[in-house]
Amino acid sequence: MQGLPKGRKMVMGVGSALIDILARADDDFLVSSGAPKGGMVYVDPAFIDGAVAAMDPAPQLVPGGSACNTAVGVGMLGGKSCFVGRCGRGDMGDFFVGCLQERKVQPAVARCDLPTGRVLSVITPDAQRTMFTYLGAAETLQLEDLEACPFDRAAVVHVEGYLVFNRAVISSIMERAKIAGALVSLDLASFNIVSSEKTVFDELVGGPVDILFANEEEGREFSGADDREAILAYMAERVSLAVLKMGPEGSLIKSGRTQIYIPAQGDGKAIDTTGAGDLYAAGFLYGLVNRMTLENCGNLGAACGFQVCQVIGASIPEHKWETIKEAYL
Repeated sequence: MQGLPKGRKMVMGVGSALIDILARADDDFLVSSGAPKGGMVYVDPAFIDGAVAAMDPAPQLVPGGSACNTAVGVGMLGGKSCFVGRCGRGDMGDFFVGCLQERKVQPAVARCDLPTGRVLSVITPDAQRTMFTYLGAAETLQLEDLEACPFDRAAVVHVEGYLVFNRAVISSIMERAKIAGALVSLDLASFNIVSSEKTVFDELVGGPVDILFANEEEGREFSGADDREAILAYMAERVSLAVLKMGPEGSLIKSGRTQIYIPAQGDGKAIDTTGAGDLYAAGFLYGLVNRMTLENCGNLGAACGFQVCQVIGASIPEHKWETIKEAYL
């Protein structure tokens, strides 16, 4: 892709440093909570604590956050990756930073006295995941936290759309990336966030963003269109490279006049869709910074997205990473 800085291969993820709390529940839980299925709502920690206490078996804890998942995926593929965020000083913060290091990601994580953020990720029997988020320390990412971050070593700075609520920070991240010569990648993150912050997303996507990822629900909210081709065209008119993720029906990539369809892998069945889009982005961006063709980038993204759907949570097992690398790298 044109615009990639020569000699750089690092993907820098910037977003919310969160601990994912992975739990199974039926649709009645979502109905009683009032949360939109497949979306994300903000809650206080008491809600998460109360829900977790009532769950049997106990949920699983793993590092999470959209951009963090993408950075981890790049690292596990053998690429250079960094994650920028903010977490607490306590045990949960130590757990988060330690997990990044174990997963071959350079931490650029500021610490503060607030609790580390967490997300109760509820997986229903149809493998959809709905997120209940308490941002905690993650919400307080500051401009000064960006000062020591290695923007000058990044080929792509990948930003999660959840940061849209921190307007000064998300704007500064993109500005610093541009000054450093890196491309800016944005994942729209959640359809209800796109709906509530459409004006801000319009400004960002029409400005510093070079690469845009969206699933169909997010794409419809952003474009106002229903047809996939119209959604993709709307995205691609505003950025150099647009990726529309269609779950078990594959994905569409468009750059200028070039459009590519990437078929989904496997039989389309999923145990849990948590992290599917994040890991697709990981494979895609790894391929991009390593100068693969767009088709190969998409196929690598599809492989990562498929494998993460075969486990609970966004952590692909080590042996499955080896399978992906043997097949595509």
